[in-house]
Amino acid sequence: MAPTLKDGDVLLVSFRKEPKPGAIVLVKWRARPQQLSVKRAVERRGEQWFVVGDNQFASTDSTELGPADVLGVATWRLWPRPGRLS
Repeated sequence: MAPTLKDGDVLLVSFRKEPKPGAIVLVKWRARPQQLSVKRAVERRGEQWFVVGDNQFASTDSTELGPADVLGVATWRLWPRPGRLS
């Protein structure tokens, strides 16, 4: 699967929206507390989510770092190609 986002994309993130499987989410890792990432939600595991990157060959995700804490759901790309994210 080709990556949905590219470096430099500007996103609108809802911090009130409940994540669902397949959503693009902003996450924080307990293993790397200073790092924020944007990933695709796959499955809820208790309070956390198993998340993956769209580029399976070049992504650090839950397969390496374990479940993540979801901070918000990305709803729109504002720049450079504005549009709703699905």
